[in-house]
Amino acid sequence: MERTARAASTPTPEPLPAGDAAALLDGVPRQRGVVVAPVPRTPRSALRPYPGAEHRAVPRPWRLLPSPVGTPVTFAYTAILALTSLFASYASPGLLRTLYQGSSTDVAHLLRTPVLVLLASALWIAGGLLSPYALAFVLVLTALERRIGGARAILVFLAGHVLATLATEVPVGLAVLAGHLPDTSLHRLDYGISFGVAASIGALSGLLAPWLRWPLLALVGYSLVTDLIAFEDPMTNWGHLIALAVGTGLWPLVRRWHRERMEAAAAATAVGPCRGLAG
Repeated sequence: MERTARAASTPTPEPLPAGDAAALLDGVPRQRGVVVAPVPRTPRSALRPYPGAEHRAVPRPWRLLPSPVGTPVTFAYTAILALTSLFASYASPGLLRTLYQGSSTDVAHLLRTPVLVLLASALWIAGGLLSPYALAFVLVLTALERRIGGARAILVFLAGHVLATLATEVPVGLAVLAGHLPDTSLHRLDYGISFGVAASIGALSGLLAPWLRWPLLALVGYSLVTDLIAFEDPMTNWGHLIALAVGTGLWPLVRRWHRERMEAAAAATAVGPCRGLAG
């Protein structure tokens, strides 16, 4: 009876206000049945890593070609190659052969004027404007410049052009010294942009998605190996394979350049609206 009487006489506590109850229950773990509002997630369309990314899904085929604003280096180089190819179409055969010979990266010219012939040989397209390497040059250099910049794209091109030339001509010179080749091999005609294009293809493939990268490398590699097996011009064909290997060896560098370019573009996009608000 005593215990019952005390329980009956105990006053009933008043309910706490909503704010005080929430403060007391702040440290209590969530119980079943409590609905937690989901945190809103930023849509992918709002994340723009570089200017114009919101239009990425819209096909823009004209970006495959060089332009004086978007890809000025490739545009200027393409214009020079077009002029030299038109000149080659109308020049006399004697004059043209003299120019080709003076621009040839054979052993004799490499020993006398290496820098001059390495640069001059890259001003001609073997086969003219109808050569497959002419179309590949325009498409590949444009894509590469858009991803890593004009100066770096030309560095990749020249790396393949120079290294593949030296890798094919130095053995010729050594073979002549050893008596395995005649002295006429020192004056073979060697010019064109194909080594640089092959290196650019190799470098660009490292920036593409895997579903496009490996089929591209397989197609180009198969074409170059087929030419080598035909044994029509083994020195040039070996040079193409070496240049392609040079381009693929530059993957870590071109990927870093591409990442830096994207980060700089994203930073410029973020700073732009801030300046507008500050003004």
